Amino acid sequence: MRFLFFITLLLCVSAPPHEARSAEPHRPNILFLFTDDHATQALSAYGGPLAEIAPTPHLDRIAEEGMLFRKCYVTNSLCGPSRAVVLTGKYSHLNGFRQNGDTFDGSQQTLPKLLQEAGYQTAMIGKWHLGSTPTGFDHYEVLKGQGQYYNPLLITNGENVKHTGYTTDIIGDRTLEWLENRDRDKPFFLMSQHKAPHGRWEPALRHLEWLDDVEVPEPPTLFDDYSGRSSAAIGHAMGIADHMGPHRLMLQYSSKHTPEQLAKFDAYYRPRNEAYLEADLSGEERTRWHYQRFIKNYLRCVRAVDENVGRVLDYLDEHGLAENTLVIYSSDQGFYLGEHGWFDKRWMYEESLRTPLLARWPGVIEPGSVDDEHIVSNLDFAETVLDAVGAPIPDDMQGRSFLPLLKGESPGDWRQTFYYHYYEAGGHGVPLHYGVTDGRHKLIRFPQEPLDAWELFDLEKDPRELRSVFGQPDYAEIQAGLEQELERLRRQYQVDQPE
Repeated sequence: MRFLFFITLLLCVSAPPHEARSAEPHRPNILFLFTDDHATQALSAYGGPLAEIAPTPHLDRIAEEGMLFRKCYVTNSLCGPSRAVVLTGKYSHLNGFRQNGDTFDGSQQTLPKLLQEAGYQTAMIGKWHLGSTPTGFDHYEVLKGQGQYYNPLLITNGENVKHTGYTTDIIGDRTLEWLENRDRDKPFFLMSQHKAPHGRWEPALRHLEWLDDVEVPEPPTLFDDYSGRSSAAIGHAMGIADHMGPHRLMLQYSSKHTPEQLAKFDAYYRPRNEAYLEADLSGEERTRWHYQRFIKNYLRCVRAVDENVGRVLDYLDEHGLAENTLVIYSSDQGFYLGEHGWFDKRWMYEESLRTPLLARWPGVIEPGSVDDEHIVSNLDFAETVLDAVGAPIPDDMQGRSFLPLLKGESPGDWRQTFYYHYYEAGGHGVPLHYGVTDGRHKLIRFPQEPLDAWELFDLEKDPRELRSVFGQPDYAEIQAGLEQELERLRRQYQVDQPE
């Protein structure tokens, strides 16, 4: 008996600091890492021309030690609506948040509330962007509105708290602070959500000169003329050439810097801006300069996110939490990095429909797994988390738990098609539209006058979506099938309001 006592004592002493009395080790902690406007093109685990130029080693680590999904689609490619879908597991028309500027109804059923009922400690740190006070969280520290890249104000449990420093780093700091001071007698659900890499893209001072000696490859569709499709894309107001404006191009600054920050920031940008203005570029030369300025600042903002994700992963390792924590990384939607000549999101086209999804859970997810077959969605996040912790899943949620996929299983009844619906008609010149995709073909409906148009794409033959085949005889059977499926999904998801 004395021998067993000393063995037990030794195990307790050798446990990581502060973690020896963690309760319910069989119930996983959930760390939900979220960003704003992070395109898969700018996450090196997904490959592509930016992977070597701007690697994301810490985010890649989640994929290397877990699973990467290649077909994670969003229901509504816009910041606020996506966040509301994540919280509720319901499409925009049911959770009440259709477009930016709406106010999220915090009285409704949400994932954090359900986890509280299941005995979890819940926290939300970073970008909220839903116009209402966070509910269902034991602790919250959220940016006011979009927030700014330097010296943010964080609304902390109802009080305004000002911080000095780079916002991405501060969100990382606050995340680590909460982890250190949490209630160790409960498993946790922590949403750590960055503003970056949302515009306007102001890099950290330490990253200003990174990529200066690199010419970032241009996407093949940078000079897209929008022929071969309906007239929907022609009316856009999200062009690299004409719509970025001085703040997005860093010809003017958006944050309220301290004098010391401003001196370094301005010392970098001012001479480069003066050279650009003096050159008085036009045509393709001007577009190319805009693209290089935009993409480098965007990638610099991503780099700070990657570094801070690394800090949090290291904390989990150092405190013995990694083995019992499901880490999920995603973004509110994809983003255009010059494809079709655009920045921003909104469209049902691939670059904004697809969002990153990485998940790590040691002992459950096979390291290095890739799922390029199954269609998953931000609609599924809430149900997946509830399933992972063994909590009941409400019948009125509209997604499906992809926990079986994380375990390497392939359910025979998994969804074969996906419904998309964008509501913010006119934002950046993007009309209201909805549609259906099976991952190979995509049907899009633009219902409002004067557009009143359809598009159909064969993603295998035309992955860049440059040529609609709607109405072509060779695609008549596919088109008819997708039209029927679109109506079926609209009934299934209770989309019954007139369009």
